[in-house]
Amino acid sequence: MGLMEGLLLTLINAVACIAFPRLLSVILTFKNQRTEAVQATVSSNNAKFKVPSFPY
Repeated sequence: MGLMEGLLLTLINAVACIAFPRLLSVILTFKNQRTEAVQATVSSNNAKFKVPSFPY
């Protein structure tokens, strides 16, 4: 393997090591925001119903 091939593979590896975690972070953040939005919607729907109070 020549010097240029080694440098090219090193550059590709460096780009992948920087880009993959960043891409994974963006995907997981988007997924968590969507999950939190669904949970907030569910909890706000439950808040609309009143709990009957019984006289004691």
